[in-house]
Amino acid sequence: MRVLLIEDDQTVRNFVAKGLSEAGHLVEQAADGKQGLTLASQDKFDVIILDRMLPGGVEGLHLLETLRSEGNLTPVLLLSALADVDEKVAGLKAGGDDYVSKPFSFSELQARLEALVRRNRNEAQPLTKLSVGDLEIDLLSRSVRRGGQKIDLQPREFRLLEFLMRHTGQVVTRTMLLEGVWDYHFDPQTNVIDVHISRLRQKIDKPFDHALVHTIRNAGYMLQE
Repeated sequence: MRVLLIEDDQTVRNFVAKGLSEAGHLVEQAADGKQGLTLASQDKFDVIILDRMLPGGVEGLHLLETLRSEGNLTPVLLLSALADVDEKVAGLKAGGDDYVSKPFSFSELQARLEALVRRNRNEAQPLTKLSVGDLEIDLLSRSVRRGGQKIDLQPREFRLLEFLMRHTGQVVTRTMLLEGVWDYHFDPQTNVIDVHISRLRQKIDKPFDHALVHTIRNAGYMLQE
């Protein structure tokens, strides 16, 4: 990770920077709000560690609000000796992504930083396609192909297939399907699942050499090669 550490307390700053560097991360440091804002605005970082109370005319929350107003969406973890719930809420509302109260353990800080970066990368690269063997669905165009052949599905059939593909290799129970595909939180005592599974098989399995949708006796269904 490339980390920007904005902290006026030299002891804390050195402690955090040393730990992150030893873990293999690149750390840029700033001792006040003005310097921190300049670095954050001019360079690109994976995550920013920001002290809540800063000297230099630019306080932590003001710095954070300025970054967000400029469109800077870099994940920010706030550090503060202010452990009051209202202070934490204020920090999060200003645009912070997480909040750690001083004193803190380095292992917790590192874990939180890695989680923020991981989440940010996942959000930056949204899943747009799902595939199992030669079956592929495009979540943006809502299209389905198997072996390069286009398959037309009704909206509910598409939703059913998407749900099965998101759980590839797992047993999907009838209850899971009722909740995830039909938004039912009760058993309607109908054969709606059987009907739609049958229709789906007719379209994605029957015209091809091998089936992908499998019935797991007394359990549910599974999509796999």
